[in-house]
Amino acid sequence: MSGRARRMVRRAAGTMRACRGFSLVEVMVALVITSIGLLGLAKMESLALSSTGVASGRSIAAIQASSLAATMHANRGYWASAALASTTVQVVNGVVTIQDPVLSSVVPNNCSVPGTTACTVDQMAAYDVQQWAAALGALLPASLSTITCTQVVTSPITCTITIQWAENAVALNAQQTQMSALQPPTYTLNVQP
Repeated sequence: MSGRARRMVRRAAGTMRACRGFSLVEVMVALVITSIGLLGLAKMESLALSSTGVASGRSIAAIQASSLAATMHANRGYWASAALASTTVQVVNGVVTIQDPVLSSVVPNNCSVPGTTACTVDQMAAYDVQQWAAALGALLPASLSTITCTQVVTSPITCTITIQWAENAVALNAQQTQMSALQPPTYTLNVQP
């Protein structure tokens, strides 16, 4: 075999070694890199789902507070009266505790029948609060809500609606987990009926 033939055989052998495929180490490195990328995608997906749940709870709290504010505006005869020096209504898991001498002594009435048996503004307010509490308890089961109405001598009555609830949030790190455990989400709305 001539020198030229030997060189061609060596060149063909080198080319065949290069074309044989991937080594096991190369395949393992590719699998590790792909696995790390997929784990990152899974964490991002869980954060996105958690954020959707958190946003849903906050939207529900805002809508429920606005709903009660609308009923307060509709029944100004009760909520804007000077007799309301201080009213506190607490809703814990849908159970209403009323700390108001007028509302706590009134039997709620839905006032759906017009005429001579029409109910008073006190009965309408008690009914509205009961219905609102039931809806809030159904939508945010682990919630605590407080309605506090106060009047300063020179200004109109101001009611503060505060809703606090528990949410399942996924945190990026341990510090965020501790912060979310210490401070449950709260929504506050100030209303002048």
